Amino acid sequence: MGEKSVIASMSGEVILSIDDLQDAGSKKLPTSAREFFNSGATAQQTLHENSSAFDKYRMRPRVLKNVSQASTRTTVLGKSIAFPLCISPAGLQGMAHPEGELATSRACAVKNIHMGISSFANYSVEEIVSAGLETGPMTYVMQLYTMKDRALQERIIKRAEKAGCVAIFLTADSPVLGVRYNEWRNDFRTPTGLEFPMIERTTEQLQAQTHDSSFLTLNSDSHSWAEEIPWLRERTKMQIYIKGVLTAEDVLLAREYGCDGVIVSNHGGRQLDGSPATIDVLAECVEAAAGKIKVHVDGGFRNGADIFKAIALGAECCWIGRPAIWGLAYDGQKGVEKAIEILYDEFRRCMMLTGCKSVSEISKASIGLARVDGPLARL
Repeated sequence: MGEKSVIASMSGEVILSIDDLQDAGSKKLPTSAREFFNSGATAQQTLHENSSAFDKYRMRPRVLKNVSQASTRTTVLGKSIAFPLCISPAGLQGMAHPEGELATSRACAVKNIHMGISSFANYSVEEIVSAGLETGPMTYVMQLYTMKDRALQERIIKRAEKAGCVAIFLTADSPVLGVRYNEWRNDFRTPTGLEFPMIERTTEQLQAQTHDSSFLTLNSDSHSWAEEIPWLRERTKMQIYIKGVLTAEDVLLAREYGCDGVIVSNHGGRQLDGSPATIDVLAECVEAAAGKIKVHVDGGFRNGADIFKAIALGAECCWIGRPAIWGLAYDGQKGVEKAIEILYDEFRRCMMLTGCKSVSEISKASIGLARVDGPLARL
């Protein structure tokens, strides 16, 4: 990705942090789109705690360490990437920028990180993959729900595999959508002109239903471990990750049913409000995985230090959704690149200031837990 500073490469409007990007990007979005992307479920407790929970974890700097050759590179999904961060499969990116997922795909290729493609993408998997590969080498995963129409679900799987996706991210936390007041108040519907080509829905069909009612007609609430994983295994050679895991019990089930990994996630605080922040359950999920399956995490990452803390707690990779959306709204592909650059620069500096020369050197010894009685607790 290069070692130049984000600050040194800055010009025009001052965008130094993801918070700056959130402010700048959000201003360019219509109210309904801004509230759709930025809001969570019910009282939004989980949405806010996803980010604030990181504050209790503190760095343990090391001094007089030679970090002149520090490398942020790591291997995720069998491919080397610039640093342990990828872009989550967020839907409706065409609502943030006309080029939507195409711009995000190109940005990921430029910055050498992986991308997740949502079933609710506004471009097809073929178009998104092609856009990235025209820019540079890329790796993709396909997000999937359990659908009432199994033939449709199978078509998505086949298209994703043929396009070159290496994994399925099965979103398992959504038998129904969470209680989202802003969407209901705004009678939120997919804007005119946008389609969902992967689930084969036209703009006319989408305009006829609210987002919530459209999801209910598509998604199956009868999903189960015993049915879903064998069904997927029979139909694809792609890796299978379960997205939406928050407990050790579900990690153990993922191991039992032969999944390749889990994504510790609460759907960006958009499902069950009051669910724990993902960083606070990451350690128990890593312990339950016991090195047998991969553990990734998303939710609330707003700076490079957050990524560092998650890696220290045992995650292999972190995924971001909203920061990419804000970048997209701010300046399309260049805005997404800016988000990645900011997080990369901050993460690299965290590594160097804690004396870590490689991602593999980041461990629980690199962080501590702030206690109310003062002394920093070792992990």
